[in-house]
Amino acid sequence: MELRRYSHLTPDARQGLLDVYTDVRAPLLHLPNYHVVAFAERLDRHAAEPGFEVVLAYAGQEPVGYAYANTLAADDRWWKRMVDPLPAGFTDVPTVALKEIGVRSPWRGTGVALRIHDELMAGRTEERVTLLVNPLAGEGKVRALYESWGYEAINSQQPSADSPRLTAMIRSLAV
Repeated sequence: MELRRYSHLTPDARQGLLDVYTDVRAPLLHLPNYHVVAFAERLDRHAAEPGFEVVLAYAGQEPVGYAYANTLAADDRWWKRMVDPLPAGFTDVPTVALKEIGVRSPWRGTGVALRIHDELMAGRTEERVTLLVNPLAGEGKVRALYESWGYEAINSQQPSADSPRLTAMIRSLAV
């Protein structure tokens, strides 16, 4: 397994990421928020934001997993979409948002997701990392996986009218 880190979205990295996304999200692609076109638009927007990085995992030449993240500003819309008010000063702590992570079926349960995650977080200068998870994904197994990685639920949000209500989770990068 080879992990490749990118600080900008090259055409090859973008295509590899889209290929894995299409495979991983295949059961959901009929839903507007999960359409490949909608994801590609989000990906391109995120790639232009501060602190963008992506890690792709390869088995030979085949991309098998990915994760990407951005730095959050204190006034980022990420924080503004939270359902419940956040404590004063909460958004002032330097934070990176894990925007997407996905691993193709044959490599799930092998530790690839955690390897990709840890590689993406290695060397980040922020103090903590946050992510959103659909609490129903994998019948709750995805959220439980993140909890096993040290994440804790802090809030919820619905990023768009087409998206499900998601659980916001956070953990220290010092873990």
